[in-house]
Amino acid sequence: MNQQTGSEIAKRLSPFAIVDVHYEGDEATAACVVAADWGDETGVEERVVRVSGVQEYRPGAFYERELPCLVAVLALVKRQVRAIVVDGYVELDAQGAPGLGAHVHSHFGGATPVIGVAKTSFRGSGFAVSVVRGASKSPLFVTARGVGAEEAARLVRGMHGSHRLPTLIKRVDSLARGLSAPSERG
Repeated sequence: MNQQTGSEIAKRLSPFAIVDVHYEGDEATAACVVAADWGDETGVEERVVRVSGVQEYRPGAFYERELPCLVAVLALVKRQVRAIVVDGYVELDAQGAPGLGAHVHSHFGGATPVIGVAKTSFRGSGFAVSVVRGASKSPLFVTARGVGAEEAARLVRGMHGSHRLPTLIKRVDSLARGLSAPSERG
C-alpha cells in the first residue's frame, strides 16, 4: 500500500476552503476563506453571503440549519477546492454517526474530503483526534471523511498561527460574525 507523506497529503488537499456560519434569528451569515496551502497566513479568496429563512435549531439535526448556508457560500467560490474545513464535527462517535461535516461530504457526493475542527468536546470526544496548538492546554477535536483523521489532525496542527485556533479559522469566524469585511482577493 502506497502511503502518502504529510506534504503530499497537504498538496493533494490544496487549495482548501474553511467555512463558518453565524446566526441572528432566522437569518445567517455564512463565510468562506480559501487558502492555497495549509500553512498560509492569508487566504486567496474570501466570500460572505447572507441567508434568510434559516431553519430553527433542532437537537440532533443541526445540519438541517447549517448545511444550506454552507452550500450557499461555497457556491460563490471561484476556485476548485480539494478539501473543506467545517467548524464542528464530521462524525459524532466512533461508529461514524454523521455530524455536520459528514452531511457536507455527502452533499458533494463524497468527492471532496471534509475536515471538522471542533472547539468543544462532544460525548467525551474520545473518537476525535485531539490537537493542542500553541501554549493552549485546551485541544481542538479533529474528525474527517475522505482523509484519515490522523492526517487531518496533522494538517490542522500545521496551519498558520501560534495560538489554539489557526489564523484562517479565526479569520472565517470574524467574517461570519461581521467583525471584518471580506478582502478583495479572488
